[in-house]
Amino acid sequence: QVRVVESGGGLVQAGGSLRLSCAASGTTFSIHAMGWYRQAPGQQRREFIATITSAGTTNTADSVKGRFTISRGTAKNTVNLQLNSLKPEDTAVYYCYGDLFGDRTWGQGTQVTVSS
Repeated sequence: QVRVVESGGGLVQAGGSLRLSCAASGTTFSIHAMGWYRQAPGQQRREFIATITSAGTTNTADSVKGRFTISRGTAKNTVNLQLNSLKPEDTAVYYCYGDLFGDRTWGQGTQVTVSS
C-alpha cells in the first residue's frame, strides 16, 4: 500500500523561503505523478499548486508560478516544492499526493505559516 509523507513546513517571515519534501513508499513502481495542494485556514477546498509526472512534465498554478517550483528528488518517488518570496496568504496546510494506477494517495499535510 502506497504511503505519502510530507516534511519541511514551518514558520517563516514574509519574503522568506521554504522547501517542502514528499516521499512515497510502499511500492516498487515509479509513481506516475506527484504533486501538491494546499488548504488555507477557513477554506473547505484544497487549492492546486503543482504537479510533476514520472517523465518530468510539470504544471504549476498561475497563482504561485514564478515563486514556487516543483522538482523530483534524488531518491525514487520523491518530490520537492521550493517556496520563494512567501506571502502571508501562502499560509496553509500543504498536502502532497501520489498517483499510481489510477489511485491517489494523500499525505497528512505539513503546515506552512508566513508571518507579516
